[in-house]
Amino acid sequence: MAIEDRADAAPRHGRMSNPRSRADIEFDGGWPADGLEGGKFFPATEIGLSDPDAPSDSPSGPKPVPPDGRIASGGSEPDAAVLDEVRDWPKVDLRSGAEVPFQWSFGMKHKARRYNYFVTKEGWDPAAPLSRAQFEPAPFATYKPHGDIPFWQMPDPSKDPDLGRPHTIQLPERSGYHVILGVWEVADTGHAFYQVVDVNFTP
Repeated sequence: MAIEDRADAAPRHGRMSNPRSRADIEFDGGWPADGLEGGKFFPATEIGLSDPDAPSDSPSGPKPVPPDGRIASGGSEPDAAVLDEVRDWPKVDLRSGAEVPFQWSFGMKHKARRYNYFVTKEGWDPAAPLSRAQFEPAPFATYKPHGDIPFWQMPDPSKDPDLGRPHTIQLPERSGYHVILGVWEVADTGHAFYQVVDVNFTP
């Protein structure tokens, strides 16, 4: 049975479709690309943490934050373990420092607190598994579709037009091969969705 035809594949949540993430390419937009779900507040590893900007949000957990070596798969989806393999992944060409629209596609929408974007450090090792030590510790960009309002004041996500629109972020200055990690953090649950994009940065 094909992975995308599995009876237990639902519910599906979301993936980065532009620029295309590793999961979107590997699974051609099907399951389990939309279900790479783990605890929120990467790179923290604890559960039960409160959101510093919106304390009324659900704390992190009960799912753990993806451990080192399992970041690309979200750490909790066995069918997606292939995404953590060290290999020559297809790369998206992006211009260093450019403003780029990032589009997420949703199978099931949730109230979004923020989207954090991390990038690998200068001199990172592509021959090693993705780990916290490979990424800059702070996101290079953050997008909050509704700011810091309480999650119960956010619109119904199934009817929220902002969730379907791309958001434009400025890329960091890099050259050659790097990985961007996008983390979509949910306001009213303790979880987040993880997507990595393999990028060839051009001048």
